[in-house]
Amino acid sequence: MTREEKEIIVKDLSEKLATTNYFYITDASTMSVASINQFRRLAFERGLEYKVYKNSLIKKALDTLEADTTALEGILKGSSGIVFSAEAGNAPAKLLKDFRKKGNTLPLLKGAYIDAGIYVGDDQLDTLTNIKSKFELIGDIIGLLQSPAKNVVSALQSSGGKLAGILKTLSEKE
Repeated sequence: MTREEKEIIVKDLSEKLATTNYFYITDASTMSVASINQFRRLAFERGLEYKVYKNSLIKKALDTLEADTTALEGILKGSSGIVFSAEAGNAPAKLLKDFRKKGNTLPLLKGAYIDAGIYVGDDQLDTLTNIKSKFELIGDIIGLLQSPAKNVVSALQSSGGKLAGILKTLSEKE
């Protein structure tokens, strides 16, 4: 690969990292090509993107970000791939867990960048799968706000039915 080709890759990767709030760096060092392609296909089906890069190019691209990513630079050893997610911060973590449920032990999670938060190590995978997306949080808040209103409406409806029954009974007695 020529120097110009590397510069183009670093520029493209830098732009992608800058515009993506969520990305996971994985260890793909001992994965077969078939396994990588299977993982890539599963990622594509879920609206995610997976690409394998040279560590030196990832490091140069991370240096261009405004956030402090020095913790991620320390994990760049072996072959590394990046899972990009535009929607949810937990989607790549769920992808990794589901891929492992199918009998695959790789790829391992090296690190993750979620809204300027950095998580390092495969042991963080359970924590990352439990992070709620923006849309899940909004749904929870709407549910919490609607529940008191539903209680008031149901109480009024049930009370109204009782009142109508009492009035009907009284009118029949006369």
